[in-house]
Formats: sequence, structure tokens, C-alpha cells
Amino acid sequence: MWGPNSYAWVLMQLASAQAGIILVSVNPAYQARELEYALKKVGCKALVFPKQFKTQQYYNILKQICPELEKAQPGALKSQRLPDLTTVILVDASLPGTLLLDDVIAAGNTEQHLAHLQHTQKFLSCHDPINIQFTSGTTGSPKGATLSHHNIVNNANMIGERLRLPLKMPKELRMVLPTPLYHCLGSVGGTMVSMTHGITLILPSPSFDGKKALEAISRERGSFLYGTPTMFVDILNQPDFSSYDISAMLGGVIAGSPAPPELIRAIINKLNMKELVVAYGTTENSPVTFMNFAEDTVQEKAESVGRVMPHTEAQIVNTETGTLTKLNTPGELWIRGYCVMLGYWGDPQKTVEAVGQDKWYRTGDIATMDEKGFCKIVGRSKDMIIRGGENIYPAELEDFFHTHPKVQEVQVVGVKDKRLGEEICACIRLKKGEKTTAEEIKAFCKGKIAHFKIPRYIVFVTEYPLTVSGKIQKFKLREQMEQHLNL
Repeated sequence: MWGPNSYAWVLMQLASAQAGIILVSVNPAYQARELEYALKKVGCKALVFPKQFKTQQYYNILKQICPELEKAQPGALKSQRLPDLTTVILVDASLPGTLLLDDVIAAGNTEQHLAHLQHTQKFLSCHDPINIQFTSGTTGSPKGATLSHHNIVNNANMIGERLRLPLKMPKELRMVLPTPLYHCLGSVGGTMVSMTHGITLILPSPSFDGKKALEAISRERGSFLYGTPTMFVDILNQPDFSSYDISAMLGGVIAGSPAPPELIRAIINKLNMKELVVAYGTTENSPVTFMNFAEDTVQEKAESVGRVMPHTEAQIVNTETGTLTKLNTPGELWIRGYCVMLGYWGDPQKTVEAVGQDKWYRTGDIATMDEKGFCKIVGRSKDMIIRGGENIYPAELEDFFHTHPKVQEVQVVGVKDKRLGEEICACIRLKKGEKTTAEEIKAFCKGKIAHFKIPRYIVFVTEYPLTVSGKIQKFKLREQMEQHLNL
């Protein structure tokens, strides 16, 4: 499935699962080269997409790698570069070489097809692969994390239970989902949670739009809202925010990247989301492994990603010695249990690097855990800055800069330095209409954080390089800054 959020996306997700067909979630922004990589990697047999979205002309992009499409018999494509691909289905248009989704749905009603489906279903197992999600590529070339029914149905059920959904009245079960479906937060936390707990799922727009999200909350009496930190910032900063009716709001989930404490407090207060929870996970863990309880204090939500999910093991490991760290001491977070993926599709080497023989999945995230079991993510092991032998975790500095009244958003990266190996660079986005200087920001740091943590470089930016799911690509940001600073 290749395209933005739509009714067809949800339909394909559920229909493919019933037939035991693996659904490959392809990033809607993929261009020809990235699409070819994904389709080839998994030997994709069918591709479903809309005619276009914004500037993405999906049919034309596919033709670049599959020129045979125009003259092909629908459903019998023979392509040189994509030898496995036989079927191309368009959601909303009839174009040469393609089937129309409505016609495909109508054909499903024939006795012959229904008999075939019933026969197929006899041989399905809950442990079969059902979804391949290409990880966003915040760390290089995408890998196809492969998840089973057992992975995602159980994860969705437990997310819903921790959100206390079984205790809610029907009118309180209205979830607004602005996050992309091709991503685990949308397809598991959204679609699957709504299926396992009987919730109304509201998709406000094909791709994220803060205004449309508020319109949906107001018009549809939305009670739960999902989003990444970047999305929530955007929703809270809509110029006409106060004109929307948010009286039905109860709670929701913030996930996808670390959320600064100030933002958590703003969401709870301004969006009326008393039951907001922070969730943490990775695509490879179906995805959620840590989550707050709705009744956790604002402090506990602002300073942690909650406590471990049921039926899930977690340990924090000193990567140099391979031993458990003490409480409140950073180490790499490892996860084991039902939620660990089947593997990376067609990549046994990368799978072994991620999941050991002991079945522990190594997240690559640096975390601490306290006496009560609350987990705090302090950074990516790959993002950690080593400045003259001192380990610096960007997330800690980012939280600190968010306490500055003029700062809207901040990302901290390490840039190369001849003497110290790496230096700290803070990329700051200021609030609308605010002005400040690098000197003023450095002065703000003095006496509040250790001198070696004060960034050598302060760069004011208007945007960050993002993956389509709204995650900041730190490796790209680092490259941009090194170029900008002539390092």
C-alpha cells in the first residue's frame, strides 16, 4: 500500500490480513528509486495507490521503473525491473494497465473467490507475517521490519487496555488519528486499537494538517488524539486555536520521538487531555513497549515514557561490559517477548545484529529506569555526542532549551571537531515573532548546565529535515550543519 491516509488504506490493511496476504507499508513520499528498493526487497506482487497526492503523481512515478505498465493487461503485468509485480490497483482512477479498487471489491463477492478465501483461511496461523514496515530511515537505508498477527493484535489490545478504553462510554470512544497509517503508531495504535476495542476511528486528513485535526476534534466530538511531538506543537500553535470546541477531549497518545516536559504540560492543559499518555516503542517491537497509565502524575508523564507493558521484558545494559546497569544509570534498552518482530525481511544478517540468540531485541536507545519502573529515554546510542571523552545526550540538552521562553523547538547534534572529536551544535527554531542571539542563548546556559554541555555552535533554523512520519533525521541535520559551518 503506497499512499497517504484514506479509507482505502484501512480497507486494504484489514482485507489483506483476512486473506493471509502480507501488507507492505510503503512511505507515501517515496520516489521511484526508493519504491523500487522496497518492492524488490520483499518481492511485492501487487501495488495499491491513489492517482496522486499533492505533487506525488503515483502512476507516473511507477512508470519510471516500470515502463511496461501502460501496455500491460490489468493484473498480468510483466516488468523487467520488478519481476514479481503482476497487479497494479488504483484507488480512485482508471488508467492503462491497472485495476480499479471498486471493481476488485465487487469481484470479491463471487462464489469462486469466496470459496478460495475460505479455503485459504484454514491454513492461516496467528504467527504468520502480516505486515512489513520499512523503518523510517533515521539511521540510513530502510529495513523491512516484519510483524505477525500475534505481534500487532496483542500490542493493540494492550495499548487499549492501558488507555482504559474498556471502561469508557461509547460516546467517549472517538479517536482522531492524524499520524500516518503506513507507520506503526497509525496502523497498530490507530486501526488495530479501534478494531480490538470497538472505537470510532476518525482520519482528519490524508497527511498531517494541524487545522484539519482541530476541525475533526470539534466537528466529530473527538475524545482521543494521537500525534508525534511535532504534530502536537503544530496543533497547539494554530492561530485560531481558541475558536475550536475541544470539550469532548479526554486523552490520547504522544509518541514517535522524545517529547519535552513543557510540551506534555501544554497538551494536558490546553487540549483538555487529562488522560494523555506518553508511549515509547519501535517498529521492531510492534511497536509499544513502555507507556504511562492515564492516572500517572503530570510530572511522571513529563519526565518518562511510563512503565513496561504487560507480557514484555525489558533490561538496561552496559554495552561495554554486557551487564545490567544500576537503577538511574544510562545503558542500552533491550526488549524481549511476544512483541519482538519476526525479523528484517530478506536480511538475516541485520536481524541477527538486532535480535540475539537469547531473543533480546537491542533497541539502540539509551535509557534509565528508576525505583518505580519509570523509564526515561536519554538518547539514541548513535546520536550520543562524545566531546573530548565526555558522553553528552542530546535529549537532555533539548529538554533544557525548551525552558527558554523564546524557543519553539530545538534539535541538538554533534558536529565534527579536530580537537575534541565532536562539538555540540544546537539548531533552534524560535517562536513566531521572537528574536535572540547565539550569545544570549549561551548566557542562558551558564550556571544552569555543565560548561562542557554548552553548545559551541547555535544555529537558528526555520525547519528540520524530516522523515514522512515526522521524525527528525538527525544524520541529515548533522550533515547540513557541518556544511553550513564549513567544518
